Amino acid sequence: MKYALVIFETDESRNRIRTDRDTHRAAYESWIGQIAASGKLVGGDALDTEEAAPVTVRRTADGAPTVTDGPAHPGEETLGGWFVVDVADREEAVELAKGLGTPETVEIWPLLESA
Repeated sequence: MKYALVIFETDESRNRIRTDRDTHRAAYESWIGQIAASGKLVGGDALDTEEAAPVTVRRTADGAPTVTDGPAHPGEETLGGWFVVDVADREEAVELAKGLGTPETVEIWPLLESA
């Protein structure tokens, strides 16, 4: 089964990136490297959360689009990226996510299988 490991940056992870980017990056790359070496990594991407801010587009009740600068759900945790893994079950996806040694939050979502 395929799962998305959705990564959310936290205030703590952003602080670590600012104070010791090399150590943070090494821990992160080690984690994803282990998943890749096991053959379970399908793909993924990180978002540019330092150089650019998101733009959010919503439809109002009358159907008109509204555009605002900033994330759809502002707060301490912000979307940082995602990885897709191919594993036996949810429990294996959870175990992979638990291996991330940096203070990001990881949401685990099953992917819809195409017919």
